[in-house]
Amino acid sequence: MSNSSSITEFLLLTLADTRELQLLHFGLFLGIYLAALLGNGLILTAVACDHRLHTPMYFFLLNLALLDLGSISTTLPKAMANALWDTRAISYQGCAAQVLFLLFFIGAEYSLLTVMSYDRYIAICKPLHYGSLVGSTACAQMAAAAWGSGFLNAVLHTATTFSLPLCQGNAVDQFFCEVPQILKLSCSAVHLREGRLLMFTACLTTGCFVFIVLSYVQISRAVLRMPSEQGRHRAFSTCLPHLAVVSLFVSTIMFAHLKPPSISSSSLDLVLSFLYSVVPPAVNPLIYSMRNQELKDVLWKLMP
Repeated sequence: MSNSSSITEFLLLTLADTRELQLLHFGLFLGIYLAALLGNGLILTAVACDHRLHTPMYFFLLNLALLDLGSISTTLPKAMANALWDTRAISYQGCAAQVLFLLFFIGAEYSLLTVMSYDRYIAICKPLHYGSLVGSTACAQMAAAAWGSGFLNAVLHTATTFSLPLCQGNAVDQFFCEVPQILKLSCSAVHLREGRLLMFTACLTTGCFVFIVLSYVQISRAVLRMPSEQGRHRAFSTCLPHLAVVSLFVSTIMFAHLKPPSISSSSLDLVLSFLYSVVPPAVNPLIYSMRNQELKDVLWKLMP
């Protein structure tokens, strides 16, 4: 049996058997990637260049756009290259780097979405204390904590996963490298270390999810008590985009990794991985700009 020391490359999943379909996938991925670069790039430019958007909410949105750019740039360029050049190979180091960066960006984004729910909670439920609780120093610290937690989680999972002996070949049943697919290649009874780490991560993830839900329960109560209809509309307009992004992000990841084994299949795993790794970075800018008049005004001014 082979082990990880003898593996120099992995073989990613081939999305199509014919050359025409491969080029079609390349064009589809390229279009999605360019849309994500354009949308997130416009948000970065708008927040950085317009002083009216130099507020905590838009500071966190800028961080979210950076994480989305990093996340989609970890998976799609390699998938596009493989489709264009009709190959499946990714080096051992490239696979490890893909796992590391994808876990980093996704973990940091989840932490940042938790921080953003706290920001909305303070803004709506404790507006008089907003300046003292969510000042510039606090924003920087919370953003740093989100990025740091994502990096720590990624390093631990990547180091643990790639320290396991691999005895089941080198074919990864996915269009990018991810931990569950690498674990399928490992020897039996060696999942205990990664299993303990996954349980710890699951507890933290559940804690963040409960915090987000409780925050929005309190936000909903506060908004419904507002006497002004205009005030309720403005409050909901700042919260609904974040809630939509959280719902899309969390639901796809949870279903992808917590679905029953009885309904698991290669096609379903492929669709779900596409939904959580590619779709959110591409549609998040659209979600945030649709109901945010300030952001739309600045974006229109940026247009030539």
